[in-house]
Amino acid sequence: MALYKTLTVTPATKVLIWKIEETIDELKAGITLTENSESRLNSMKSEIHKKGFLSIRHLLKEIGLTDADLQYDEFGKPHLDKGRFISITHSFGFTAIIFSYESVVGIDIEKQREKILKIAHKFTPIEEYNTIANVDAKISKLTIVWGAKESLYKIYGKKKLLFLHHIYIKDFSFADGKTSGDIRFNGEENSYLIEFLEFEGFTCVFAY
Repeated sequence: MALYKTLTVTPATKVLIWKIEETIDELKAGITLTENSESRLNSMKSEIHKKGFLSIRHLLKEIGLTDADLQYDEFGKPHLDKGRFISITHSFGFTAIIFSYESVVGIDIEKQREKILKIAHKFTPIEEYNTIANVDAKISKLTIVWGAKESLYKIYGKKKLLFLHHIYIKDFSFADGKTSGDIRFNGEENSYLIEFLEFEGFTCVFAY
């Protein structure tokens, strides 16, 4: 089974990344699904979505949890009980979770793609990035910003939050591997730490 990477963010917070290399049957082995999850799996048309769904259950198993521990609210945000927090992400051949005993968390994996240059103006003031001459570097930076905003959006966990107007990411250098971000909405402001890493043409960003 393909546990790709484990990161200890703090003594109470971990990130686990899975590289999907198994068949659906291989991924079904060794895990138990609730009736509700079984029907969700069966309703999925895409094989990659099925594999993503199942590999997340293997990541849960790595931290001593089962599918039955995961509850979803009306907005589709996953929850755990007993003061534990979790966030989940899936992109093509990778899935990941961030799990914490101490704070709300969010995570996102994105494939680095040129199309982000076309949609960047929808989620960040693009003029801030026009000084980056190298196209690959610009794609890389914008993918981190998108992932950071997606992670904070998952932490907030409700609709109506706009990436462009309510979520702010502090500028960063690639070498730092970290930055911070704010959610400013409904007269409230909350700040979070953000870390990121790149591998095999993908970007993983997580917030806590």
